[in-house]
Amino acid sequence: MSSAFPVVVILAIVLGLMAVTWFTTPKGPNQTLIRTSVMLTLSCCYLVWMVTYMAQVHPLIAPTKNLAAEE
Repeated sequence: MSSAFPVVVILAIVLGLMAVTWFTTPKGPNQTLIRTSVMLTLSCCYLVWMVTYMAQVHPLIAPTKNLAAEE
């Protein structure tokens, strides 16, 4: 059985990238826009990955074997 370890590790990496984004965004009139856009992109990508990963690890409907198809 798999664990939540990959989800936590990827979350730590994404949070690290967000921190890097916060401190390395160039100064200027669009600093807030750039910072928000990059951080929103990182969070959305993480959420899509996490939902897909968790859906594969714990499916809502368990696969069943169709015995009639083998005959």
